[in-house]
Amino acid sequence: MTNRSVKIAATSALALITGLGPAAAQMTEVGAGEGALSIVAWAGYIERGETDPAFDWVTKFEEASGCKVSVKTANTSDEMVALMNEGGFDLVTASGDASLRLIAGGRVQEINKDLIPSWSTIDPRLQDAPWHTVDGKHYGVPYMWGPNVLMYNTEVFKEPPTSWNVVFEEMTLSDGQSNKGRVQAYDGPIHVADAAQYLMFHKPELGITSPYELNEDQYKAALDLLRGQRELVSRYWHDAFIQIDDFKNEGVVASGSWPFQVNLLKAGGAPVASTIPQEGATGWADTTMLHVDSEHPNCAYMWFEHQLASNLQSDLSVWFGANPSVPAACTDGRGMQTAEGCTANGLDDFDKIRFWTTPVADCSQGEDTCVPYYRWVSDYIGVIGGR
Repeated sequence: MTNRSVKIAATSALALITGLGPAAAQMTEVGAGEGALSIVAWAGYIERGETDPAFDWVTKFEEASGCKVSVKTANTSDEMVALMNEGGFDLVTASGDASLRLIAGGRVQEINKDLIPSWSTIDPRLQDAPWHTVDGKHYGVPYMWGPNVLMYNTEVFKEPPTSWNVVFEEMTLSDGQSNKGRVQAYDGPIHVADAAQYLMFHKPELGITSPYELNEDQYKAALDLLRGQRELVSRYWHDAFIQIDDFKNEGVVASGSWPFQVNLLKAGGAPVASTIPQEGATGWADTTMLHVDSEHPNCAYMWFEHQLASNLQSDLSVWFGANPSVPAACTDGRGMQTAEGCTANGLDDFDKIRFWTTPVADCSQGEDTCVPYYRWVSDYIGVIGGR
């Protein structure tokens, strides 16, 4: 990550603390499309049939709306925040560790849910979720949610690993070889939360109650665990397709991952599977948010409605291996997903997932007690760099 990205993250965290917010006027009606729509998105989120012809929810939207869609793939939440700070984009599919920074920094505008006819079909657990709703105002439309899973090579692990220790602690695996140099970790500061969650289970004496609310002692313990992990990691991944290649060709056998990579690897015949170990999982609930200076707001509102179509939500759920924001997508038969498929993707595990959110100094432990995100950014760079 560049120094510029660090400054952006620090500035955004400061904005969150000081309560700065956007001043854009809320849309009151949707007019004719402007002919274009630019979206910052996670890999696999906005498909037009180029990766697999069976998965295309862009072409028909373009034909119906006249809005030509362009996509900028982002690999981390910090990259999403940096791109939205630079401007020139209309929408972003932001996770909870980016969405509140974007709201506080004034980079996204309040949305008018009355202009989105299908709003009522959204999972009630998501409609007023705290990662996109501030002071009763909504700053985005829920898109997709799911867990960060432990992906593993089934030829090395004959049974699913029961603990995240396979990526945190050196050990000899069932093939007689060490895990050193054969595991990966996520190349984003939010991975500190995965270490904290591991410690919640294994070191309860630390008193961690949320992996995103860490006092100085808890934070130090998480960093120490991550420094030990660095000795094991062959690559810190952020590009989903590079991780896929590493599992196929570079001897990587275990890593935190997304269901997206698991699905693509399994579809290609690779010996991989995924699990959520005993310590639980962090996860993401992603919200499509509108830039405060969007040049194509009518096209954006057309997309808001389009993304809630149950057939799109259903196919996206199958493609990414995650859960739709519209529950009917699991059962109404309009797309590829089924009720059994949604259950397998963790639809019933919502309350078990600790969703990404932005760490701030003022937390449940007290005012100015927890380590804020800008320190997560700089310290995680240090961990990766061997400091």
